[in-house]
Amino acid sequence: MAALSKITCNCYEVGHTWNPSCMQSTVDITRGALEVSFKIYAPLYVIAAILRRRKKDYYLKRLLPEILQSTSFLTANGGLYIFFFCILRKLLGGFYSWSAGFGSALPASYIAILLERKSRRGLLTIYMTNLATETLFRMAVTRGLITPIKHGEVLLFCITASLYMFFFRSKDGLKGFAFSALKFIIGKEEIPSHSVPAEQVAASPREALAASEPSHASVMRIDSRSKSLLAYARELLESICKRGPKHRCCKHHQDNCISYCIKGFVRMFSVGYLIQCCLKVPSAFRYLFSKPSRLPSLFYNKDNFQLGAFLGSFVSIYKGASCLLRWLRDIDDELHALVAGFLAGISMFFYKSTSISMYLFSKLVETLYFKGIEAGHFPYFPQADTYLYAISTAICFQAAVMEMQNLRPAYWKFLLRLTKGRFGLMNRQLLDVFGTQASRQFQGFAPQLDPRYVSVPSQTVLPPGGDVQLG
Repeated sequence: MAALSKITCNCYEVGHTWNPSCMQSTVDITRGALEVSFKIYAPLYVIAAILRRRKKDYYLKRLLPEILQSTSFLTANGGLYIFFFCILRKLLGGFYSWSAGFGSALPASYIAILLERKSRRGLLTIYMTNLATETLFRMAVTRGLITPIKHGEVLLFCITASLYMFFFRSKDGLKGFAFSALKFIIGKEEIPSHSVPAEQVAASPREALAASEPSHASVMRIDSRSKSLLAYARELLESICKRGPKHRCCKHHQDNCISYCIKGFVRMFSVGYLIQCCLKVPSAFRYLFSKPSRLPSLFYNKDNFQLGAFLGSFVSIYKGASCLLRWLRDIDDELHALVAGFLAGISMFFYKSTSISMYLFSKLVETLYFKGIEAGHFPYFPQADTYLYAISTAICFQAAVMEMQNLRPAYWKFLLRLTKGRFGLMNRQLLDVFGTQASRQFQGFAPQLDPRYVSVPSQTVLPPGGDVQLG
């Protein structure tokens, strides 16, 4: 159907279908958002305070104000949206394709982010920019403007990882949390260094002897046939690690190149496995007494092993490629990180995630932009994060109203939770005239409207005198 420029329905027929009053609907959304926001931020700040080992003074003076400030931000984002939704309809005399979503969310998001703590605005902006970019990409694919590349998220991650690892190896390339995170994942052995000729790196006699000759005890242990299969495999692995090669440019002094890669895989596989297990603990408590037979799935879940394989293989491939390049070129060069990082990105085949790829790419763009500012190549815009957050959030709200099928499902569930399900009660059948298939995911849903407040007779209405209730 050809898209129309404007529909003249009132905001009760399109937006707040559960109540004909604009003011009462705003109060309903605000009250629900306040409750949900507090439930989100209260435990979040308490856990963060415990992990950061905050002192007693923080709990007494700063904890509650910070919780309330973040709560007011999220509450305002929801309540102000429906407020501007109604204001714009009255000013414009109806709805345009942009006014119900983007136009209403833009001022609401801008005011809301100003209420949030400045230290959190950057993180929120990165998250929403990442989400908005993904949403715009899906919109473009739906309209046939872009043809998606098979395994595109893996390719994007490879490129992002390549540049991240290059900056990690470069002097003053990364700072702050990004550097600390990569140092934890990759290890301190790959901390930034410059090109070092092999002649300048001399291995100690003890290391050279250990790398070239196996210990007599390890050989005897391997030859012992009285060992069990598991013990034999362990001893064989230890023997290989001790007897394996090690280039003089490699910084992993305690291990040779083989054990360096193997230990890196085991360490990060364990970290990934434990992270996934911990994330599933809260949901597992529900079945502790009702269905205890489901508890073993907490430890033997496919997702646990996938994340572990992703992190473990990323580290081991990167370390292995770095060592190989040192052997081939006989030099330790930060340019090796470009190749090793790209190859390590292939590990995402174990845990394919568009969200991870897009988020890391967004952070990389932010890093490059600030480096450009430091070098004098890019201008600095005050409050750029505030404007970017407002625009990105407005884009996501536009998709949530006009084409929900192009919005990330997790964010849609969050909007439903924040509004107590009211975002799903919009009359998207009326918005189908704009050609975005707004009601595609809401087939069969028709709001029950009070005929006393309806301007379009064809709408599904309650019988005269019927009550208006939240569906």
